[in-house]
Order: sequence, then structure tokens, then C-alpha cells
Amino acid sequence: MSPVTKLEPFTLPLTVDGTRLEVAGLRRDGVGTPLVFLHGFGSTKEDYADVIQQEQLADRPVLAYDAPGCGRTTCSDLDAVSVPFLVSVAEQVLRARQIDRFHLVGHSMGGLTALLLADSDPGRVASFVSIEGNVAPEDCFLSRQIVTHADDDPDTFLTRFAERVAGSRFHAGRLYAASLPYKVRAGAVRAIFESMVDLSDHGKLLDRFLGLPMPRMFMYGEQNDSLSYLAKLAEGGVELAEISHCAHFPMYSNPPQMWARIAGLVARAEAGC
Repeated sequence: MSPVTKLEPFTLPLTVDGTRLEVAGLRRDGVGTPLVFLHGFGSTKEDYADVIQQEQLADRPVLAYDAPGCGRTTCSDLDAVSVPFLVSVAEQVLRARQIDRFHLVGHSMGGLTALLLADSDPGRVASFVSIEGNVAPEDCFLSRQIVTHADDDPDTFLTRFAERVAGSRFHAGRLYAASLPYKVRAGAVRAIFESMVDLSDHGKLLDRFLGLPMPRMFMYGEQNDSLSYLAKLAEGGVELAEISHCAHFPMYSNPPQMWARIAGLVARAEAGC
């Protein structure tokens, strides 16, 4: 079979806990265990569209979609969009696409969603790459601003949030901030951020990550190499992937290195290494 290099767009109507969705996604048919990608807060499925450029991942089925509140996915109740809600959405999307076992990649909010998804049924996940997905309270450097910089007006909060990110010293901060108004609905921010903070503070996420049985990778930018739990992850058998010239967004700052590390873990998982 020749490699399928084109991603096909799709829409999927769903109702999750009484909330109506029209999920916008990208997919590719293929052979072997599918690759499932979950994007971060304020990003979209297009973060992963260059999977088609990766020769090591050619022929594999691919699924990526916009989380409710982001991108082209529509949602009848933005107040419902907590992280547990996103896990329920992921379960329904996988069921609808008839994906049973898969390699899982998630960034930031998507990494946290992926962690809860993998923890709920670890036998389905062939490998798991968390790209700075939340595993500890210190990971809420963005989401905790819903508390530290609270504002009753969602649009004002998002505008000022973007200004703070743009003014940071970190790689790709300004690039990320510039697209925020076009990629995320302001009305979804509070529920997402509050649930991320609550889970990071009280959800025992590090223990859950360390308890997963599949090959695991934690990817982080070199500007975040001071994360306190990195040594504990390594001691627990998690492969660490430090991405050079990068902070929180390897898909913007150093995509070749990001894709090489993802492809390497997938290959080793398939080989049983």
C-alpha cells in the first residue's frame, strides 16, 4: 500500500452529558495501530497536521480533532467544557471512529486529558507521549491565572492572558498568544482552567502517570528543565525528551525534534522494546 499523505477533514455530531457538539477533525486511513493526537489549550488539531511529513509514521491511521471550545468544533454549552468532559468527548470520538487500541499524544491540556483517558483504560493505549501535560501543581503556570489574575469578563481575561503570554521570555510565547483569539472561545476558558488547576492540585496525577503500564514519554522544552518531578519520572521508567530551543510549545519552536522523538517511541513500542 502506498503511504497516504493527505489528512481528510470530518465533522462528527455528538451529545455528551446533554451538551451538543459538532466535532471538527482530521483523519487518515492506513494500516497498523492508529495515532491519536489531543491538542493543548488555545491550540487546534492543526498542531499535528505535519504528521503526514513523517516518513517513520507513514501508512498509519491518524486522528486529531478540535476540543470543544477550540478551533472549528462547536459546543452548545461552553461552561460544560471541563477536563473530565474532554475525556468523555475523547471516548465518544474514539468509539465513533471505531478506534480501539492506539498510540496517544497529548500536549498541555491535551496531555492532561490523555493521561486521564489512559488511566481509565490503560490496555487500549500502545504508547503515550505527554508533551508538558499537567502532572503536578507547578504545571498550572498558565491555567492558574484564572485565580491569580481573575476577571469576571471572559473576553477581558482572555485578552489580558494573551498579553501576559506574549510578554514572557519563553520561546514561541508571542506566536501562541497572537492566535489565541482565533482558536479559543473566551466562554470556555474558566471551566477548562479551573478543572486543570483542581486536577493538578488534587488529582494525584504524577502517581497516575507513573502507574501506567505502556511505554511513556514526557516531552518538555529546555527552558522548562527545572521542573521538579523530572528525576522522579525518569526513576519511574518514563522516557524524558528534552527539546532544544523550546519552552512549552515544541510544535512551534522545534517540530523536527518533536516528531523524531514521537516516532522513536512509537517504533520502540511496536517492537516491544
